[in-house]
Amino acid sequence: MSGMNVKDFYFDLPQELIAQDPLADRSASRLLVLNKYTGETAHRGFRNITEYLRPGDCLVINDTKVIPARLLGVRADTGAKIEVLLLKRKEHDIWEVLVKPGKKCRPGAVLSFGDGLLTGTVTEVVEEGNRLIQFSYEGIFEEILDQLGQMPLPPYITHQLKDKNRYQTVYAKHDGSAAAPTAGLHFTRELLAQIEAMGVKIAHITLHVGLGTFRPVKTENILDHHMHSEFYVIDESEAKKINDTKADGGRIFCVGTTSCRTVESAAGEDGILKAGSGWTDIFIYPGYRFRILDCLITNFHLPESTLVMLVSALAGREHILHAYEEAIRERYRFFSFGDAMLITDDLTPRKERAID
Repeated sequence: MSGMNVKDFYFDLPQELIAQDPLADRSASRLLVLNKYTGETAHRGFRNITEYLRPGDCLVINDTKVIPARLLGVRADTGAKIEVLLLKRKEHDIWEVLVKPGKKCRPGAVLSFGDGLLTGTVTEVVEEGNRLIQFSYEGIFEEILDQLGQMPLPPYITHQLKDKNRYQTVYAKHDGSAAAPTAGLHFTRELLAQIEAMGVKIAHITLHVGLGTFRPVKTENILDHHMHSEFYVIDESEAKKINDTKADGGRIFCVGTTSCRTVESAAGEDGILKAGSGWTDIFIYPGYRFRILDCLITNFHLPESTLVMLVSALAGREHILHAYEEAIRERYRFFSFGDAMLITDDLTPRKERAID
């Protein structure tokens, strides 16, 4: 494939369908079920997800935790307001950050947060205009961050988030993300317990989601797009669950594009998942052959985004755009706090068997 045009992944989304607030009950979202082979769809509720899972399948979840990475402060010398977004921890107290306004933050500038509870010195300017900041404080960085930081909500969410935990999955464990793996936001502990009781394995992987997730594709030919890199960890025990499921003929359901990109990055040519950690900048678009993933639970993504390209690789561009048209017609809620989609191989709901 010599190239695909970014415009091939465009659809017209009414502004009012962008969900601004999370639902009171996580699992009350709607669920659009799409057969990846035929393009057929069904409209269900998220709790009906259990009807599409079978004993022997494996659900892969990303247990990264979003850090309250948005800090509002001032320049120590002028008192000018400044906003800092923590991107990556480089060493103990040195972080790569995004600063606005950037021109006020040349190397040497000292920033103050929470009346001096936390101070930072800009040490250098790195690629894409990001800065390195050396922080100083007394006590524990994470605790200070929890006190001063705000959740780094994506740019299309304009409402203030009342409860920090709602931009966090119920199984979030390892600090490090600048954005939530949002497909996981629909799960409650009860629903996960019900899925496990059915005989479905649950495998935990970790991928720290970077803000590059929201970076628009600015090149006309999508193959020229520069993918951001993100850090992942897969433990031996979790890789075994996934490999055993495949060997026994079960299906792998990834929760979210982050889980999908992690397992696909760590898969060998032979379709065996390797445990370990590393950085991935995998870019999945139509023509890609999936090695691990069979089915995907995901939210509705932005037009022309790398994520729409990823779901199109799984179900075909025409099927995806058709399903999205249907979702818009049916007034589904889009993006981070929106409704969900299940891309699967079989639309027949398994009749609920009584769980003893």
